Amino acid sequence: MQSPHARVSIPKEGLEAQGCEICHGPASLHVEASGGRGNILNPKSDAATCFACHMDKKAEFNLPHHHPVLEGKMNCTSCHKPHAAEVRPWSATSLENINQACFDCHKEQRGPFVWEHEAVREGCVTCHAVHGSLHAKMLVARDNNICFRCHTQANFPVIGLQNHGTRVPQGTCFSAGCHTAVHGSNFDDHLRY
Repeated sequence: MQSPHARVSIPKEGLEAQGCEICHGPASLHVEASGGRGNILNPKSDAATCFACHMDKKAEFNLPHHHPVLEGKMNCTSCHKPHAAEVRPWSATSLENINQACFDCHKEQRGPFVWEHEAVREGCVTCHAVHGSLHAKMLVARDNNICFRCHTQANFPVIGLQNHGTRVPQGTCFSAGCHTAVHGSNFDDHLRY
C-alpha cells in the first residue's frame, strides 16, 4: 500500500516512517493479541484523528466563518484525500486540483460562464481561506479589500471609470449589490468586477 504521505518531503523519522496505525490505530490482530478489544479508527468520520497532528487547522475551524467540520457536517476527507498520490492537491504544482476540491461541493461557482472572473482560474485560495476565516464567505480579507488587491494594479482590468471611492461607504463590492456574480456571469460582464 502506498504511504499516504509519500510525496511529503520530510526526514525518514517523520511521517514517511509511520504506518497505517498512525491514523487508524492498532489493527485488530494487534488488539486481539494483547487480549483487548478495540476498533480500527476511521479518520474519514472523525476529524480529531487529523487534528492530532494538524493542531493549527483545528484552530482555523474555530474562526467565525469556517467549513462545518467541527459540527460534523463534513470532515477532513471531504476535501483531503490522504491515500491519493498527491496529498496536497492544492500545491503550486497542481493548481487545477485545488479548485476541483472546492468545486466538488461549490458547483455553482465553477461555470462555465460567458464572462468569467479570471481570479477563479488563479485558484479559489486567491480570495478564500480553505479552513476558516474572520471574514464572511471565508474570504482572506474584507471583500472590497480583496478586489482592490488586483483591480488597482497596472495592466489589470480596472474597476471601471466610476469613482468607487464614493461608493465604498455604501458597502463592499458584493454587499452594495453592484458585483454580485464575482465568480462569473452569463448575463452581464459588470457583475463580476
